[in-house]
Amino acid sequence: MLKTKLLSFLIIANLTVISCELPDSNYETVLKDELFRKDILKNNPGEYIQLSEGYTYFEEANSTSEIGNVVLVHGFSVPSYIMRTTFNSVKERGFRVIMMDLYGRGYSDNPNLPQTDELRAKQVIELMKSRGIEKASIVGLSNGGRIISKIADIEPDLIKDLFYIASSGFYSYEEVDDKNVYQEEIDNMILKYPEMAKGQVNDFFDGDKYPNWVTQYEELQTHEGFARALISTTKNLVTLDDIHIKIDSLNIPIYTFWGEFDNVVVYDEFKDRLNKVFPNRKEFFITKSGHLPHMENQEEFENIFFKYLKN
Repeated sequence: MLKTKLLSFLIIANLTVISCELPDSNYETVLKDELFRKDILKNNPGEYIQLSEGYTYFEEANSTSEIGNVVLVHGFSVPSYIMRTTFNSVKERGFRVIMMDLYGRGYSDNPNLPQTDELRAKQVIELMKSRGIEKASIVGLSNGGRIISKIADIEPDLIKDLFYIASSGFYSYEEVDDKNVYQEEIDNMILKYPEMAKGQVNDFFDGDKYPNWVTQYEELQTHEGFARALISTTKNLVTLDDIHIKIDSLNIPIYTFWGEFDNVVVYDEFKDRLNKVFPNRKEFFITKSGHLPHMENQEEFENIFFKYLKN
């Protein structure tokens, strides 16, 4: 049975509605409109672009670099700031690098659309093409591993190589029949927001080193549509074995990284499937780290990452 954190967000249609009132808070009160975007741009280094399904917030560095292009794709609920350490390191080494907030997360729009892998993969593809990026090394963290696999499925010519960090894309999923999101489900998730925020520190081997992590997540919970996006994402999870077999047949270089103490995406639960779909991958286990090895043991991770990125 799947033991990843994604299950903690799974709200199926027959959930019993909790009868108590929602707590007094600012949960889901912030609308991502023009005023919101203007405020974000005043206080953050990124920019916005309007893509086919909504406004997308992204940060870019070294746009004229000829060394190579790197695109960073975040995971299930925490947006691009979770990739900040890697973004800064790639930037310092002179590569062109982009990180973005996927739909329903961070500062990007929360469109009321099914949150499929394809929706967000096409978002990344659109952004790449709008910025004139013809080929890139693409890095996917956790659920972002699913997104980069879908990108490679849709437009493999955009891919130089794929770097999976603690990817949850190798589990098997039983497809949900009813993928609609109901208000009762949203209300139930919002009731769980306090414990969800506190639980974010469990991504780390040593959460005490990241004292602001919960506060950052609580800001995300003020954005209207956040719960809907998470619920829809979970309902639209499908098994990616066929896509991964296709990617392997294209001889795209593949690198997988795992935290030694990851209790969110548990390697032993899917390692046999991974060996079948990506038998030619290069694989690395990062010590003294949980679900976010690129942050927790940055030096060890980057020593390996940049060795292969430069190649």
